[in-house]
Amino acid sequence: MITETSAVAFRQNLGEMLNLVQYRNDTILIKKDGKPVAALVDARLFGRIRQMQERFDALSQRLAQAYSAVPADEGLAEIDAAVLAERQAVTPRDAG
Repeated sequence: MITETSAVAFRQNLGEMLNLVQYRNDTILIKKDGKPVAALVDARLFGRIRQMQERFDALSQRLAQAYSAVPADEGLAEIDAAVLAERQAVTPRDAG
C-alpha cells in the first residue's frame, strides 16, 4: 500500500512511518507543498530498484557504444520510423 503524507507529518510520525514500511511493507510518499519529493520504501524493494537501475545503466551504455558511429539525426529518424510503424500496426484501422 502507498501512504501519502506531508513532510511535516512524516517528521512528526517517523517511528510510525518506519513501522509501516518495515512490518507492513508499505511505501510512504512524502510531499512538500503538495508535490512528491521523496519516498520511504522497504530495504528489499530499494535493493531491487538499485539492481534494476544498474542493469538499465549497463544496457544504455552498451546501446550508446553500439550506435556511437550513427549520426544523431539519422538515429532519431530511424527511431521515429520504428515508432510510427509500431503504432500503425497496433492501431485498428477503419473498415470503411
